[in-house]
Amino acid sequence: MYRPMLKLPKTKYEKIWDYFGGGLFVLSILYIFVMWGKLPEEIPGHFNGAGEVDRWGSKMLWILLVLLEKAPHMHNYPARLNESNVEAFYLNSRKGLNEIKNLCLILFAAISFQMIRIALGKAENIGWWFLPIVLIVIAIPIIKGIVATTKIK
Repeated sequence: MYRPMLKLPKTKYEKIWDYFGGGLFVLSILYIFVMWGKLPEEIPGHFNGAGEVDRWGSKMLWILLVLLEKAPHMHNYPARLNESNVEAFYLNSRKGLNEIKNLCLILFAAISFQMIRIALGKAENIGWWFLPIVLIVIAIPIIKGIVATTKIK
């Protein structure tokens, strides 16, 4: 099915999420730079379900969500997508991805902060509560998006 490429300006809601998520992400990166000289060679690389470090290693970043957000015509849509509802579907999909991306940035900032605390011996784990919070925080925009999608005619 043909999916037109539309140029939809970001909503105020999306811009607020971008500033908040991006701002916390930038602060976490600045914190990493400030603490860099105090960190040991290896830092926590992965946490198990209980929040305990189960792998140590180096750090890497990803930008896949940023790229996907810019191409809503590549997202998955129901068969009822047509010219009269394409803008609503694209906007709903992009807003959901925007929320998830920025929530991931916020979670990354929290993980970075805790990883540095663990590496410096100021904490032993990320906390048992972290995984449930991550699952809930990521599930909320997904559920919101699904509900909004069902309302698009």
